[in-house]
Amino acid sequence: MSFTGKRFPNLEVQAMDEMGDTKTMNVLEEAIREKKKVVLFWYPKDFTFVCPTELHAFQEAVSEFEKRNTMVIGASCDTPEVHFAWLNTPKDQGGIEGVRYPILADSNRNLAKTLGILDSEDLDDGTGLKKGDDVTYRATYLIDEDGLVFHESVNHMPLGRNVQEFIRLIDAYAHVQKNGEVCPANWEEGKEAMNADRKGVASYLATH
Repeated sequence: MSFTGKRFPNLEVQAMDEMGDTKTMNVLEEAIREKKKVVLFWYPKDFTFVCPTELHAFQEAVSEFEKRNTMVIGASCDTPEVHFAWLNTPKDQGGIEGVRYPILADSNRNLAKTLGILDSEDLDDGTGLKKGDDVTYRATYLIDEDGLVFHESVNHMPLGRNVQEFIRLIDAYAHVQKNGEVCPANWEEGKEAMNADRKGVASYLATH
């Protein structure tokens, strides 16, 4: 199920911060209340291999997201306690010590199921059992200040994400919001955009 162009699901999920404080978080309400964009990224499991590289990469880019009025939120189906243990494991031991943004603990999988990003499916034998690991793919959602999803993507487990691409997409969406123009292929901040009509496209293509 795609949520692009729709509001993000209105669901509460437990979340853990680096201080060990657990709270209930509703991503949709958070975006609207704070009047901020959100980058929400899901990863399969704590204490794995590609995952810590991604969490540290998002942490390194937090200031860039903040410049763009954007909150960073991580998420997996691990429990808050497992998140806290991982947050207290040093980086040189595969941990995520130093990560400061909140991490959702969707241990009942309610939000992941709603988003349709779990690596699992029911066995067709009437037992109610599943096949697959029942953890999430590397799904990413960019959400605007009204809770609308303006980008979503899903990577398979072995494929780490490019954090800079999400910054580029946020810049592009902010340009659309501010100027009413559309952003062509490979657009970056400072480059020319175009009007969404035949004349605008023709003019752009003639000079590129």
